[in-house]
Order: sequence, then structure tokens, then C-alpha cells
Amino acid sequence: MDKKVLRSKYKVLRQSLTEEEIEDKSLAIANQLLRMDTIFSDRQVWDKLYYHLFLTIEEQKEINTEYILQILAGKDKEIVISKCEFATLGMTHFLLTDNTKIKKNSYNVPEPVDGLEVPDAKIDVVFVPLLAYDKQGNRVGYGKGFYDNFLRKCKPETIKIGLSFFPPEEKIDDISVSDVKLDFCVTPEDFFKF
Repeated sequence: MDKKVLRSKYKVLRQSLTEEEIEDKSLAIANQLLRMDTIFSDRQVWDKLYYHLFLTIEEQKEINTEYILQILAGKDKEIVISKCEFATLGMTHFLLTDNTKIKKNSYNVPEPVDGLEVPDAKIDVVFVPLLAYDKQGNRVGYGKGFYDNFLRKCKPETIKIGLSFFPPEEKIDDISVSDVKLDFCVTPEDFFKF
């Protein structure tokens, strides 16, 4: 299937989820993440320092990342959140602190107003939002390219973990050379390593 079809399909699937289902599945994903180091002993996730996390767009019925935020805070990790730069389709990253003010942009994306900037090269792990993904680790986002642009600037060893309510598609047909593959995807029931 191509990206446009997958985008439509998964937006409909997400809209069909109840608030209770979203909370249950989001908690299950967070619990799965805690088990990753025992499942994939060759690729440790929790021994890093800088973790990039997206803040949930509730209107899009995204995964509630608050549970992951609590895990990261409990493990004393440096949590990085981003602000979208629509003119360049880039992202500026900020350290999340007790003083960080969050405001929704015109697309309802919660973003930091300002703060201590963190360069792309410092980030060790990125939790990647997506609408769909395939068994090869290709993903479909909302189509603007913010995450592909960001992930290309990260160091090669940065671990890219997709988070999804749903299992993978067999194959996304219209992959571009600018698309950045995931290393893992975590669902409420399973792990996928690419």
C-alpha cells in the first residue's frame, strides 16, 4: 500500500479507539518499553542519557506518552522535546525541565515555548510518532517530513523506536531515499526489531 492510503486507513483506525482503549494501550506500550533491554540484549536502550519524546496530540488520538515521560523521569534521564519550524520543516529541541512552558501550536502540537536547546547530535534515543509502519522498519507519519529531517541529523548510533497501537503492514510501496528507517517498533502486544 502507498503512504496516502495508509495515512487515511490509520487515521480512521485511531479515531475508532475510545479514550479508555488509548490509555490501556499506551500503558501497555510503556510497560513493553521497560522490557526491551531483556529482550534485545545486543542493543541496550535504557543505558543512554538523552531521550527525545514527542508530546501527545490528543486530537489525533496519538499514544499517551505521559507514561513514558514518567519512566524517563524515574530513571533520571535527560528528556528532550521539540518545537516545529514550519518554514524549514525542521525541529528545534529543548531540554524538558520543571520550568518548561508548553503551548499548543496551530496544529494542536504541544511544544516548548523556549528553554535550553539540545543539538541533534546529543540525542541517544528517539521515540518516533507514526501512523503506520511496515515489517522492514519504514514508517508513515503525517507527511511533512519533520521527523525524517530530524533523524537524518542524529548520530548514526541513535536508536529510533516507533510507537504504535497497531501491528505492521507487510510493505509500504512508495518509500523515498529521504525516509529514515526505525530500529524498533513497540506495540501494546509486541516488539519489532528491524
